[in-house]
Amino acid sequence: MTTETTGVMDTAGLRHELYTYSGEEQFLAGVRSFIDDALAAGEIVLISVPEDRERMLREELPGTDPGVVFMDTEALGRNPARLIPAWQRWIGERTAEGRPVRGIGETDWHGRGGAEIEELRYHEWLLNLAFTGSPAWWLLCPYDTATIDPETMRAISRCHPYTLTDDGSRPSSDYVREPFSWAELEPACDPYEEFPYARGDLAAVREKVIACAAPHGLTGDRLRETLVAVTEVAGNSIAHGGGHGTLRTWVQQGSLICEFRDAGVMSDPMIGRMAPSPRSLRGRGMWLVHQICDLVQVRSAPETGTIIRLHVTLPGVLP
Repeated sequence: MTTETTGVMDTAGLRHELYTYSGEEQFLAGVRSFIDDALAAGEIVLISVPEDRERMLREELPGTDPGVVFMDTEALGRNPARLIPAWQRWIGERTAEGRPVRGIGETDWHGRGGAEIEELRYHEWLLNLAFTGSPAWWLLCPYDTATIDPETMRAISRCHPYTLTDDGSRPSSDYVREPFSWAELEPACDPYEEFPYARGDLAAVREKVIACAAPHGLTGDRLRETLVAVTEVAGNSIAHGGGHGTLRTWVQQGSLICEFRDAGVMSDPMIGRMAPSPRSLRGRGMWLVHQICDLVQVRSAPETGTIIRLHVTLPGVLP
């Protein structure tokens, strides 16, 4: 297998490529060919893969090649919204060195629920938007078809303009350039608490969240962080969503969920997913929310307004 590249710097922006495999042997065959071709072309390869895949690659690759860099992803946690800014940072640091860059990015799907899977699919769609006009680089996305259901795999393939097969790298016939199509949000888990809020109610919003969180062991620093995120989202409703909103809280599958509804519209699909400029005073709120919460779901349209769900994993719950 070969990626048959003529150079990653041929065009600006991201070359976003899917590699589907089944089993360790096929994983190594495709990824190793991608790495070998990159090194032969004098390119740096940044690798962000689950721990077991990283261990496998380290054993497979001979010696320590300075052109192969394994990225530390542990601090990113499980929120897919943190992946794009991480890649922007990594790519920015390496392209500043003047060398072409490739990346290999595989997400750990172990224990992912439906909400997380939907956000991972959105992440793949957003990658094509996030790196428009960026320095040219090539990202290979390996997916194990033995662990992902066929319907989800078909949806993911529609987000990748290129695909790597045994015959090499080529444009994907599955790719569709179209607006992202969301699945319906799961219904709120009954029983849930509901609280309408407006100007002057932020303290009451925090008290409602504490009342739901504390009995489930969410206390101390993690609770205080959660209240920062809650205050930011509720404050945005009051400032930009018509002056009021509705909070719902419930616990579901080991997570505290805080849902905010208002009449505003968020038109920027990248909101909260781009690191704010040090000189900018705007754009920090949703960025902070994504850094705090284990998952953030945003649904916004003129006809329905905005729904934001914050997911915070409760103490003692394993991923």
